[in-house]
Amino acid sequence: MSENGTCLGCLLANRKQPVHVVYEDDDVCCFLDHEPFNEGHTLILPKKHFLDVDELDQDTAIAVMKASMTTSKALKTLFQPDGVTICQNGGRFNELGHYHMHVVARYEDQPFEAFYSTKHLNNDKEKWRFLETKARLAAEINTMT
Repeated sequence: MSENGTCLGCLLANRKQPVHVVYEDDDVCCFLDHEPFNEGHTLILPKKHFLDVDELDQDTAIAVMKASMTTSKALKTLFQPDGVTICQNGGRFNELGHYHMHVVARYEDQPFEAFYSTKHLNNDKEKWRFLETKARLAAEINTMT
């Protein structure tokens, strides 16, 4: 598959729309989610257009998993969470229309269902820190790669 010029995910993954990139390689672009659940909430998108996980080619799937491992390690180092949630939503639950994986630092007092809540997140603090978070996370990932 190749890039789809009308797909928002393709535009984001290929930096044709503004994103806070923390890591990228030839296959994927990793950037901060614009509605972060917690500080450092990262999205991993392939640069080629795919909708669901079962469509990924082997090279892209490997690149996505490597990026998720590296991002998870960086989140653990920087934010000392109680755990990390890595997930993707397929089919009609994929609100972006482009395959993407979430990597989210999680804390004990946060129930899993809160991640999927439709209620407005109280994430202004995380949004105000986007530039600082991007710089810290990108630097940490850079030391690992």
